[in-house]
Amino acid sequence: MNFSSLIFMFLYLPPVLGIYYIAPRRCRNAFLLIANLIFYGWGEPVFVLVMAASIISNYIFGLLIEKYRSSKRLSRTFVVFALVISFGLLGIFKYAGFISDLLRRIPLLCAMPRIDIALPIGISFYTFQAVSYIIDVYRRDTAPQKSLINFGTYISFFPQLIAGPIVRYRDIADMLDNRRESVSQFADGVRLFTVGLSKKVLIANQAGMLFDALREGGGIAAAWIGIAAYAFQIYFDFSGYSDMACGLGKMFGFEFMKNFNYPYISKSITEFWRRWHISLSTWFRDYVYIPLGGNRRKTPRVIFNLFVVWALTGLWHGASLNFLLWGIYYFVLLVLEKYVYGKYLEMLPSALKHIYSLFFILVGWTIFYFEDGAELLTYFSRMFTLSDGIISAAALSTVISYIPLMAAAAFACTPAAKCLWTRVRDRRPAAVLEFAAAAAALVLCTAALVSQSYNPFLYFRF
Repeated sequence: MNFSSLIFMFLYLPPVLGIYYIAPRRCRNAFLLIANLIFYGWGEPVFVLVMAASIISNYIFGLLIEKYRSSKRLSRTFVVFALVISFGLLGIFKYAGFISDLLRRIPLLCAMPRIDIALPIGISFYTFQAVSYIIDVYRRDTAPQKSLINFGTYISFFPQLIAGPIVRYRDIADMLDNRRESVSQFADGVRLFTVGLSKKVLIANQAGMLFDALREGGGIAAAWIGIAAYAFQIYFDFSGYSDMACGLGKMFGFEFMKNFNYPYISKSITEFWRRWHISLSTWFRDYVYIPLGGNRRKTPRVIFNLFVVWALTGLWHGASLNFLLWGIYYFVLLVLEKYVYGKYLEMLPSALKHIYSLFFILVGWTIFYFEDGAELLTYFSRMFTLSDGIISAAALSTVISYIPLMAAAAFACTPAAKCLWTRVRDRRPAAVLEFAAAAAALVLCTAALVSQSYNPFLYFRF
């Protein structure tokens, strides 16, 4: 039984919403900050101190940057200090063990102790939010937040704290001070939260169980179907949490950016990354790629800029060589599309472009999943050789039982359902149908959470 999910849905969220709307408007951010810290500290209270250090330091440096703006040297110094603290905390908790493992491979350093530090949940997300705030204040893209409570609410806001999207301060600065909640916005939030919960519980978890069943072998077809199941799992897991975060944000009067836009319908890898984890890709574009020179430099420098962005993108996802390899893999594909065969790719029929994109996306997810190099090579051998045959009887039986799920997942990866709903939503029975569907989905999700012990949180570790 998934007690934590059920506790959140039925014991934590309802009273938080109730108290929030009862509280005077001027007190709502203060209450949210308390609720955020209770939520974050529920599992590991000590990590609240790490978040508090991030909140307080970036709040102070934001004010100092604004106060001493007339001195370019001094304001830059405050930016550097803020970034050192933010990235220092991220580096210590997320990458210290990885770096120590690399150093231990050097003969002269093989005796050094291994560093093993627990990773605070969501530290990559709230660190990137804090960094974007500091840079935007320095660039004068936003004014510094004068209220520590409001700033703390922004950094620690529990709906998107642990799995994104990455919310930039400038996008919600006015909402922190002047939002006006409405019944229609709250209803939209409930619907979006239910959609996200259904993605996670009814599709992602089931797809993950299929991948687990096929991961150890069963033939070349089983290997490809298995990694396709993992592709469904990671998409519906992450986009489901993003939808839930956006839905919860609406319930509290906030509007967050859309984080996914049907990435698996892409016709190129370039398009895929315009549709996948939009808040992360645009963050790296605005705070790394463009400051490095973006496309304005000569080709060798542009390629270098892309390499830096994609190496960092890989490492952002995890402190392991496979994530770095995954980032470099996409760097190579994007450079090839940009400078080598992109114009030829455009000439292909749409179906072939889809096949091309999905093939390389699935290969990418294989690299992403296997942190052990030997296991990665073994799985690749199953995908590209007939050493295990085409498909075993056991694997075939498993796949057949999951055909309805895979068909539903494939359909849900397209905007077809949204297009159909757009055509009928203004008709009289649509509201009743929508309410009934949402209620049924909530009941099914609750039943699944009660009956199943399988409920992995794929993106929480990032």
